[in-house]
Amino acid sequence: MKENARQGFYNGSRPPLGYTLSEGEKRGHRLKRKFVVDPVEAETVKLIYALYLQGDGTTGPMGIKGVTKALNEQGLRTRLGARFGIATVHGILTNPIYAGRLRFNYREAKTGRIKPEAEVIQSTVPEIISPAAFARVQKTLKMRDSRVTPPRVVNGPILLSGLAHCATCDGPMTLRTGSSSTGKIHRYYTCSTSVRMGKTACKGRSIPMDKLDKLVTTHLTERLLEPTHLTELLSSLKEKRAANDQEVQQRIQSLEAELARADEKLRRLYKMVEDGVTDMDDLLSDRIATLKSDRERAKAALERARPQSQSNVSHSLVDIERFGVFMSEKITTGDISFRRNYLRAIVDGVEVGDKLIRIHGSKASLEQAMIGKEQNENNVRGFIRKWRAQGDSNPCFRRERATS
Repeated sequence: MKENARQGFYNGSRPPLGYTLSEGEKRGHRLKRKFVVDPVEAETVKLIYALYLQGDGTTGPMGIKGVTKALNEQGLRTRLGARFGIATVHGILTNPIYAGRLRFNYREAKTGRIKPEAEVIQSTVPEIISPAAFARVQKTLKMRDSRVTPPRVVNGPILLSGLAHCATCDGPMTLRTGSSSTGKIHRYYTCSTSVRMGKTACKGRSIPMDKLDKLVTTHLTERLLEPTHLTELLSSLKEKRAANDQEVQQRIQSLEAELARADEKLRRLYKMVEDGVTDMDDLLSDRIATLKSDRERAKAALERARPQSQSNVSHSLVDIERFGVFMSEKITTGDISFRRNYLRAIVDGVEVGDKLIRIHGSKASLEQAMIGKEQNENNVRGFIRKWRAQGDSNPCFRRERATS
């Protein structure tokens, strides 16, 4: 079985969502089968990753629970026809098969213990999600894990919490305070690894909080959000969008072929009934119902795939200038929690070294923030998670007070 897996052949068990099996070579009386992409189910997998990384266009990136709710609200179901659950979505987001890496002999059959890496058999299969996107999801999952990043880091009154990390050990930079002889309180970003484990783990570094906050926001407003630079960055995405559109068109053609096959099968069955070749018994009724379900699934997947073409996305100079002014204002003024939410829309991380500070982000996230701003100009900001129209934190209390 290990050798079979090493050669990329199927070893049994139900294929994961997004894959089906194709007949491969025949060795003796045994038929070897391999994983191939199911174009209809693959659209559901792509949607799950897109919701987790970018959201649905009206919100920011979703959590696992948010993705699960969105799938069920759209009426999507698992291969067995059940509603999606949090564990199912988490399993899809963490399974490396979607990035083209199939693992076999990964766990002990009886105990569930993860085996050493040397015993794991890996082979390649057709990928549904790019390895880069899969790596981004794993990094985000780790960052959001409460065992790694506690809620106080995400929700605390610190602008760069969850973003700033040490350039030496990649550990988070957390808040440390100290007082001077005059009693004045000073706040610093300090390497948490050095604080917890000592200088042997990381030499550590500290930087005044106000200084680092100002360095980051000033650099973003004067360099990144400057209209000329923004125009260059967004223009460079055209080639990437063109390549993505080619991949989308291939998916659309595959889905159209799947839809045509389902229609053709239904027509043949209806023709057989009309010509009196067969009777409409229970078995045939079940088969027709199954084919209709397959057709509807293919049609729904096709409708989700078609809007993903972005070749016609363009931004005028006026829109770019407006976005730059808007974001510059939002990341430099106002409440810390709101500034941090806007900052996270365009920044993935801040690497703090002794003599150099690097701000990491992606052009795609920048464009997504701009598109979200344009779409939500008069509505909820796409990257503000805790927005409430009336400004209150307890809408139920407001409702009860209004009706009493």
